[in-house]
Amino acid sequence: MSRIGRLPVEIPAGVTVTLDGQTVTVKGSLGTLTRTFAPTMGIAIEGNHVVVTRANEEKKNKALHGLTRVLIKNMVEGVSKGYEKIMVVNGVGFKVVELAPGKLQFNVGYSHPVEIVAPAGITLKLLSPTEVSVKGIDKEVVGQVAANIKRIRIPDPYHLYGIRYKDEVLVKKEGKAAGK
Repeated sequence: MSRIGRLPVEIPAGVTVTLDGQTVTVKGSLGTLTRTFAPTMGIAIEGNHVVVTRANEEKKNKALHGLTRVLIKNMVEGVSKGYEKIMVVNGVGFKVVELAPGKLQFNVGYSHPVEIVAPAGITLKLLSPTEVSVKGIDKEVVGQVAANIKRIRIPDPYHLYGIRYKDEVLVKKEGKAAGK
């Protein structure tokens, strides 16, 4: 049995989980998320817990067991607390400008500014000229938007210029040795 998959998902107060066949809908104070899961996964609501079981011991079903449980847990956590990633822009003259709510302009050393528009369900907020907050209820979408922002200017390993996650640890490489 999967160690992760066999753990029940607790439903906190203020969150409702409904099950329609293999489609799980989670409603909370921040919004609603819906997802359809594989037919070989057994999903049941028991009291204030969601329990996930698998039909058999095939390798694919073993992998889906833990994944299904974690996706449901992320949905519950997303509609109750939400997810946030903070991005840091580091470099001489690098900065971010907010053009409109949900629309940011990155000036990161290119000949032109790069604009990012927030997709539906995502909030982009400028914390300072060098810090951006990406918030939302869907963990996958928040992570993808943050990855797209990081891809604008991947951190340079020699000077550490670029866009990175706030909690990311970068190791600075040593430059050229000055001759023998």
